[in-house]
Amino acid sequence: MPSMSRRSLLRSVAAGSAAVAVPGLLTACSTGSDDADVSNAGKKLAPWPAYAAPAGPRPDLAPTDAGVQAGFTSYPSSLVTSVARTPGDGSTVRVLTVTFGTPPKPAAQNQYWRAVEKALGVKIEFTVVPQADYQKKMATVMAGDPDALPDVINVFSGVTLPREAQFVQRRAEDLTPYLSGAAVRDYPNLAGIPTHAWRDMGRIGGRLYGVPVERPLPGSTLWLNQGLFTDAGMKDGWTSTDFTAVAKKATHGKRYALGASVGSLFGNAVHAAAHNAPNAWAVDKNGTFHPHYTDDRYKAAIAFQAQLRKNGSYHPDATSISPVDLSTLFLNGTVASLQDGFNAYQSRYLDAEGLLTPAPALPYSVDGTPGGIVAARRSFGYTILKKASKERIQMLLRLLDHLAAPFGTKEWELVHFGVEGVHFTRGKDGSPQATELGEVENVTNLPFRFLADGPQVLFLPGLPAAVRALHTWQSKVAPVAIRNASFGLKSGTETSQGATLKALMDDTITAVVAGRAPLSEYDEAVKKWRSRGGDRMAGEYAEEYHANT
Repeated sequence: MPSMSRRSLLRSVAAGSAAVAVPGLLTACSTGSDDADVSNAGKKLAPWPAYAAPAGPRPDLAPTDAGVQAGFTSYPSSLVTSVARTPGDGSTVRVLTVTFGTPPKPAAQNQYWRAVEKALGVKIEFTVVPQADYQKKMATVMAGDPDALPDVINVFSGVTLPREAQFVQRRAEDLTPYLSGAAVRDYPNLAGIPTHAWRDMGRIGGRLYGVPVERPLPGSTLWLNQGLFTDAGMKDGWTSTDFTAVAKKATHGKRYALGASVGSLFGNAVHAAAHNAPNAWAVDKNGTFHPHYTDDRYKAAIAFQAQLRKNGSYHPDATSISPVDLSTLFLNGTVASLQDGFNAYQSRYLDAEGLLTPAPALPYSVDGTPGGIVAARRSFGYTILKKASKERIQMLLRLLDHLAAPFGTKEWELVHFGVEGVHFTRGKDGSPQATELGEVENVTNLPFRFLADGPQVLFLPGLPAAVRALHTWQSKVAPVAIRNASFGLKSGTETSQGATLKALMDDTITAVVAGRAPLSEYDEAVKKWRSRGGDRMAGEYAEEYHANT
């Protein structure tokens, strides 16, 4: 059965209103002094840290240059030590990062916390901020007393922080002398972070201000309850019409095919990629930047989502469910799918054991054109250090170097699984199996790995079949991953106005999909977005792009 055309779908959702012509080419110029500070254009660019592949076990499933990860179907039989000595100096280090879990137990009652402190050789005062509160908390931190800043802050890439680059440049230590080029060799595990993570983190004013937390190529992913979707008719090579039919069939009673959490725009990223819309920004062969908002394919994806919502396929609270609550609804079968980052597989499969089989969805095709997937920023975020003496900065970098130990090391095992006999035992295959305490005191609730982490590999303790399935899925979708051309680039307008402009579009898209506004309001919002800064962003990104290439 052929899929519904974009044109007919747009007409259906617009309810008869005339579509506004969407200009394709943006040619605005850069603006003023703010960009001059954070822009890389016209600056001497610090060389990226010199990559040195970390030593480690040979993977069972080979990685590829296209972005497929190395896969391990079994745990290494012997672990190596990657850090020669305790990195800390016995001082207190205050850290802040986002969390997607529940609040951790205090350090005095938390054996995992104390074990990592002992390994690092410092006392850690850890502030963990739930994802829903992170933007507000960071606004307070950024506006506060510079002397009161935490020593170590993970700048989470999942939100837009107003004037983020200016804040980092003004308040964080310039790490260029410590990490650029061959200097990174003093921190071997940081040298093992792939160059793509540093590039997607980007420079500020030509300098390096952070340490990226590397992530795999796939980004926002539609995670399915495989059994429910298969029973509803899911098949390889499905079309947008097939997807609609399957979602409708999987929805009945108090179960909904599609779950979404607050801020995800009804899972918009996945559907935009399936429609082959740009991933926020595309760049043409002339170096001109084009936003997804002005692309007909992106508009068609919104219309498609509005139709899914009208059909009843979305959970009725799709705009307000927290990520934690949505995971619960997924595990108890209330929703048959949810959008989350690809790396969520690390908890998704383990949490679902005995309940259901999760699986990342293959993209559907639209109008005969195979769909794409979202290519992630190759850094989950980046970690900055409060300005301090040279000796303290070197010590803090040693801490991050310890946390960035690769898979197959004793340091990696401690950070990811805790203490053997306390937080985990060994399965028959030697892989760590969480104890009851390990389920409570874990890396999700106390995310040291969000401060620094080793190169990502595919591994699930005791679940080799799942690792093979994920590797196969990556092999299919890596060639159709759609990259955001602005990753690693700086725009003064984006850092100063991006959060406000994004809120304008997010609110409009949510209203259209929810049925509270016609599609014509989207067209009006795009005009406002362009005139209030979108066109300037395009020009600034183009300038940055040319400077970096």
